[in-house]
Amino acid sequence: MSVISSILDYNKTFVDQNKYERFQTTKYPDKKIVILTCMDTRLLELLPKAMGLRNGDAKIIKNAGAIVSHPFGSIMRSILVAIYELKVEEVCVIGHHGCGMVGLQSSSLLDAAKEKKISQEQIDILTNSGIDLSKWLTGFQCVEESVRNSVHLIKNHPLLPDSIAVHGMVIHPETGKLDRIIDGYSNIVSKDEMHIQ
Repeated sequence: MSVISSILDYNKTFVDQNKYERFQTTKYPDKKIVILTCMDTRLLELLPKAMGLRNGDAKIIKNAGAIVSHPFGSIMRSILVAIYELKVEEVCVIGHHGCGMVGLQSSSLLDAAKEKKISQEQIDILTNSGIDLSKWLTGFQCVEESVRNSVHLIKNHPLLPDSIAVHGMVIHPETGKLDRIIDGYSNIVSKDEMHIQ
């Protein structure tokens, strides 16, 4: 039986037995926070538990490395939607120690793509179209610095209100311990200050 078939079999039982009822909530996060974190499997349950989050408490966005790589990409768009449409008031970028993006080089990823039958011609088409694969498929050297970079991109986005706190943290994927890298409260403008200006 395939993985998807077993998932769908389980899902039928889940729905038939009303197991979904304990997860029901609204689309608005109770704690008014959006979290950008890594897609690492170790964080799937650990991160929310380590933060004391329950279903419905937060919006969680995941990608490889918890990276905002472009100020007008899908990650930033999701953050802005969370703020303007879903009443989010704080953003938290959470990287993790032992991330697979540390030291990732485009050459190793492209070699793996070739092993999966992606031709050099296909790669050349992307390169000749102006895609910088060496930049796009490269990770980072230091998780703390990567978190700082993502926080900086978010905080300085022209559509981000000054009243939104943007925090940066790193989690230990074995213990769940959070280390604060950037305190987002240190540079926000309060609603009272916004009215004065």
